[in-house]
Amino acid sequence: MSMRRRTLLKVIVLGDSGVGKTSLMNQYVHKKFSQQYKATIGADFVTKELQIDDRLVTLQIWDTAGQERFQSLGVAFYRGADCCVLVYDVNVMKSFDSLENWHEEFLKQCLETRLILMVSEKKAKDWCTSKGNIPYFETSAKEDYNVDAAFLCIAKTALSNEYDQDIYFQAMPETVPDNEQSGGCAC
Repeated sequence: MSMRRRTLLKVIVLGDSGVGKTSLMNQYVHKKFSQQYKATIGADFVTKELQIDDRLVTLQIWDTAGQERFQSLGVAFYRGADCCVLVYDVNVMKSFDSLENWHEEFLKQCLETRLILMVSEKKAKDWCTSKGNIPYFETSAKEDYNVDAAFLCIAKTALSNEYDQDIYFQAMPETVPDNEQSGGCAC
């Protein structure tokens, strides 16, 4: 029987209310997009498995409420996070300006984590560069544009920092289920 490495990565999605965090997550995990807006209350999570090299990786993706009244709940949701995704709406400058606060809060709660940013403006690219060359992706949950590549890069970046937390399982099937993704990113 062969040994397969299996890793659980906790990814939290942060940003102001209404910027598309839930839509991005649902597009990646369920390949669905809804035009109807429904605010997230507190937080929710979904999982997705993918194969990266010789590892089975389970992404536990936490969707957090963007409303200020729920930010005090964040401490529990940040705990154990391997990385975060910061999301903003290109049509709402305030949501971009809020990234600094989301970034600082994440770093304050999770001192030894890495940051992944999903954005779509030149100003955001400059911001990513100023924060230490954070990987940048233009994404669209509605059009399913670049969503898989961004989350794959998130997983690979988080994995590069998590080698000491491997869990080994015996007799895992060698086939890759249909819902797993493979590919590359320039991380």
